[in-house]
Amino acid sequence: METELPLPFLVSVAIPPGLANLEGLSREEVSILGNPFIEASSQIQEKLARFFSRHNYEFHAHVDASRLESQEDVIALLNRGARKVFVAPESLSAYGDFGTRVLPVVSKPDVTAASKGGLLIKDFDPTAAGSDKFSEQARSAKIRNLFLKPVAGTNLEAFVEFARKSNAIPILPSTGLTTDKSDSSRMLLSKLITTYWTSDRQDGLVPTVVTDEAGIALGLAYSGEASILEALRTQKGVYQSRKRGLWVKGASSGDTQELVRLSLDCDSDTLKFVVKQTGRFCHLEQFGCFGDMKGISALAQTLKSRKQSAPEGSYTARLFSDEKLLRAKIMEEAEELCDAKSPEDVAFEAADLIYFALTKAIGSGVTLADIEANLDAKSLKVTRRTGNAKGKWAEKEGIKTDAAPATPAPEAKPSNGRIQMERIDSTKVSEAQLLEKLKRPSQKSPDAILKIVTPIIDEVRKGGDKAVLSYTHKFEKATSLSSPVLKAPFPKELMKLDAETIKAIDTSFENIKKFHSAQKEDKPLSVETMPGVVCGRFSRPIERVGLYVPGGTAVLPSTALMLGVPAMVAGCEKIVLASPPRADGSITPEIVYVAHKVGAESIVLAGGAQAVAAMAYGTESVTKVDKILGPGNQFVTAAKMHVSNDTNAGVGIDMPAGPSEVLVIADKHANPAFVASDLLSQAEHGVDSQVILIAVDLTEDQLKAIDDEVHNQAMALPRVEIVRGSIAHSVTVLAKTIDEAMRISNEYAPEHLILQINDAPKAVDKVMNAGSVFIGEWTPESVGDYSAGVNHSLPTYGFAKQYSGVNLGSFMKHITCSNLTAEGLQNVGSAVMQLAKVEELEAHRRAVEIRIKCINEKQRT
Repeated sequence: METELPLPFLVSVAIPPGLANLEGLSREEVSILGNPFIEASSQIQEKLARFFSRHNYEFHAHVDASRLESQEDVIALLNRGARKVFVAPESLSAYGDFGTRVLPVVSKPDVTAASKGGLLIKDFDPTAAGSDKFSEQARSAKIRNLFLKPVAGTNLEAFVEFARKSNAIPILPSTGLTTDKSDSSRMLLSKLITTYWTSDRQDGLVPTVVTDEAGIALGLAYSGEASILEALRTQKGVYQSRKRGLWVKGASSGDTQELVRLSLDCDSDTLKFVVKQTGRFCHLEQFGCFGDMKGISALAQTLKSRKQSAPEGSYTARLFSDEKLLRAKIMEEAEELCDAKSPEDVAFEAADLIYFALTKAIGSGVTLADIEANLDAKSLKVTRRTGNAKGKWAEKEGIKTDAAPATPAPEAKPSNGRIQMERIDSTKVSEAQLLEKLKRPSQKSPDAILKIVTPIIDEVRKGGDKAVLSYTHKFEKATSLSSPVLKAPFPKELMKLDAETIKAIDTSFENIKKFHSAQKEDKPLSVETMPGVVCGRFSRPIERVGLYVPGGTAVLPSTALMLGVPAMVAGCEKIVLASPPRADGSITPEIVYVAHKVGAESIVLAGGAQAVAAMAYGTESVTKVDKILGPGNQFVTAAKMHVSNDTNAGVGIDMPAGPSEVLVIADKHANPAFVASDLLSQAEHGVDSQVILIAVDLTEDQLKAIDDEVHNQAMALPRVEIVRGSIAHSVTVLAKTIDEAMRISNEYAPEHLILQINDAPKAVDKVMNAGSVFIGEWTPESVGDYSAGVNHSLPTYGFAKQYSGVNLGSFMKHITCSNLTAEGLQNVGSAVMQLAKVEELEAHRRAVEIRIKCINEKQRT
């Protein structure tokens, strides 16, 4: 299990009372562990601020901030040094700039809710039904930071074992842990730690590297469960001597240690003790077993000694006692460093400045560890000052001091418990106000996206397989992959599926095949436009197609079917799939099975812009394609648009695409439960999805019935937090008539249009703009997503006004032909020559004239 934690678990503490008066573990014991988990609320913000100000950067504090309403409060936690902050999934996008330090938190066991950086699941019950399946899914997903916080009353020893089996980090209440061997009601902390370490020794001891607070290695000792318990209980350097048993460092020599922090290394086979050392560690006349300190650490030790016993009248004693002298020297040395030119002079003057600066620090009671703690704390800040020089220092160098104002943080959206769509009455607002409410969730600007995807595309175009693999390792964490492509025939062991899943895929495959086969043209088109002039059109399949199947928050074999089956029916010579692999480098077996059924040549093990670029330009292993089809996020869409505009790529695309969306038109005859289920089936796709309900002449009671169904059904869904985010920018529009509802729908141009109205088939005549229409109460949108036969790869974001969804024609090209007899050329020739003459294209005119002269000569003879 990969972890940045000092120990592979967190200890949950309550504030208040905070670390001052804990039940179970003491304040000092929690401090030594260095990895508290805290639940934040607006009521304890001041207490949290004091907590972070008291404890240095080595505290890997993790904070559940899902109850905070202010985005500024969340950012303040990051600035104060919180290593990770957990927020509700619907607000996660507001913290995109902070990377994996902000993660989603959910209350139901659903690994698909994980972001790239991880996930926290609260109130987890390892004894609940389905927990074994969850554990299997968690292991398979290999989420780097999967945190599990147990429901109250959980047996901690069993929970730790379950978390280890699930490749997860447990969050354990401090009240359930103890260092008191006589307390059988709690888990012994030393036993918890030894659960995670590994030893290759018969006596079970582990090597323990001992360092001072600055990280200087003092020596090597050994630890066992008994010594760990005593070290934690007494907060001293206690080790396991192979000869004498428990060894309390300094018990006889007086060179004692105060235990500051305890951690495990990356392989969990070595401990690290960070201590405050009194005197020396080594039995020889040197500070540590590896010799005396050097450099800045040695200087700090010397200055500390000089402060305590510097000879009266010495220079160092003067500096400690004369504040003005020390101040003058610091400014003098700083100016000399600024004026230094050569590397030798810079190093010399920097050493002088460090000496006087450290003298100032030691004289004020500040240790080198305190300085390093501040440096590390500054690196954890997420908001920065402009960094301009101040006042007279700026003026001295001729720098203008007008500072640009800091950019304010974006306003956080308040959240509440009820999941409910906003309402707007179309009869009481202007058209502009209505359209404003119907705007899709904002996406990054095209320029901003292109700045991200263009370098990726360029690197793949130049670097081929190596670049594709590099991005897959980076974004998908599939570092074990050695090839970016899985070639057909695909191994059977990669397609192991249960019989029920195989049957569902096979049923969908046949229906999609039947519908798309029916779209074939019976015969080539042939039309005689005038006597002797025959115009025709025939179709041919696109030879090589690339099919992008998204990964992300859900497995999508349905997309592989919707793209692969029509490509197969069309007769495309080479079908290349691309889909992001799992962390272990494998593709989900459902997608491999579909690839096998449609006769795919290969599967590109990559996602995002790198997959698009690999198919567009080709690599050593990836076949170059002629057209790329398939949905994806805004980065995939931008990459598709970019390569389609590059003549060097010579590749087409199906359509622009954005997040999934649905518009439901419901009248008084609609079943509220059906309406809600259709809205939620799209809302669960992602927090950037949008769902629209147009309610036609409904009463308040009827509207409330739908609202209640939306909330109640949503709360029962495993992806409820995603739904909450989607519903936050979704709207119920009140309309008086079906005609008005259809007008609004056509203006919105939805990807999916659902008609839950009386005599729904009749309303289809009014549909002008939509990706796909679902007619009547017995036609949920999900049948179109999977098995009915229609295609679910559809235009979104209003592009249904210009584009069709994927169909058989998407994989075909039409070629026209003309076939003229001599009579035909004579009939149409005069028109051709006259238009060529008007356009001054003489060669065009003569190509006809020469032929007509030849015809006339033959007729004369």
